[in-house]
Amino acid sequence: MNRNLWLLAICQGLFLTNNVTFIAINGLVGLSLAPRGWMATLPVMGYVVGGALSTGIVARTQRRFGRRGSFQTGLAVAFGSALLCGYAAYSKNFWLLTLATLVAGYYSANASLYRFAAAELAAPAWREKAVSLVMAGGLIGAVVGPNLASVTRGLFDVPFVGAYLALAIVALLSMALLAFIDFPPALTKQQAAGGRSLGQIMRQPVFIVAAAAGSLGFGVMNLLMAATPIAMQICSLPFPDIALVLEWHVIGMFAPGFFTGHLIRRFGALPVMGVGLLLNLGCIAVALSGVELHQFLIALALLGVGWNFLFTGATTLSLTAYAPEEKDRAQGALNFCIFATLAVTSFASGVLVTTQGWRLLNFGSLLPVALTGAALLWLAVIRRRTARAAA
Repeated sequence: MNRNLWLLAICQGLFLTNNVTFIAINGLVGLSLAPRGWMATLPVMGYVVGGALSTGIVARTQRRFGRRGSFQTGLAVAFGSALLCGYAAYSKNFWLLTLATLVAGYYSANASLYRFAAAELAAPAWREKAVSLVMAGGLIGAVVGPNLASVTRGLFDVPFVGAYLALAIVALLSMALLAFIDFPPALTKQQAAGGRSLGQIMRQPVFIVAAAAGSLGFGVMNLLMAATPIAMQICSLPFPDIALVLEWHVIGMFAPGFFTGHLIRRFGALPVMGVGLLLNLGCIAVALSGVELHQFLIALALLGVGWNFLFTGATTLSLTAYAPEEKDRAQGALNFCIFATLAVTSFASGVLVTTQGWRLLNFGSLLPVALTGAALLWLAVIRRRTARAAA
């Protein structure tokens, strides 16, 4: 871990502070302001829809301004959108809150590329560990995010206005840290225009599986995580319990980052992703066993670790699918798949948990888990056949 990677890991942690705080409060603020109960997670959905809509713009700004310029632009948007969210909550304007989170999605689309930038700050032999360790910086968000929401919840007469203002300060801090990171120089226009077309890149089995596993794994995690604060409130559990569950969930998401890279180097990406899939099944089994605090806590912790194995593995797998001159278009396509899936699951989580209940929501999540498993098996079979043919 060189200085640049340490700073990028902290920026990742501040990014997750923003995300975790948004998840902890947006559904609850939405529930208090929405014209209909099923609209409660529209502000959560707005965040990921904004990310999906921004992936193409972010790819272009990355090519034109390089990593630092694009990342700093994203943080400036994070600062402004956090202030707008605070004003929307203060004025009790549900649709302005949804619009503000939609704008904030541009920041999310930028910062979600931190994991790819990590691979560029390390020697090729250490890319897996660099990605994994920078993602481990999300532990900052695991601890700070839920506690930030709890501490700042009552700073003003209107709940959670203080949390949004605190996120604006978090964005300024991240801007200051990012200024000290030395990223590799941006590719020239001629270099960036080279390489294969996006269609050729996306037709590769390794790209298809990396995109599918990353998107569906993230989708399952988001489906259950976004619904958890609402489900716990419906079960009459207090907000400190909600914050505790989210804190241990995000710890589960990022604490494994200190060793996931080692596991991938030793056993390969596919076996590690397979373990992540089994942990997702364990999460669903625990969630279906009851709605007490300890069951929410264990289920969400298992969900977090399962997500880490799946997402880190998918990111590492994707690095083999494109050349340096193809990175912007390939990474933009990967992020679009993820954000599009998150948009669907964010909306579905609110609708299902408020109309059908927590139990049916968990049963429904078995479908994307099964599809992810099928994708991993497909690539494993292709690789085995390729190895036999080469032998």
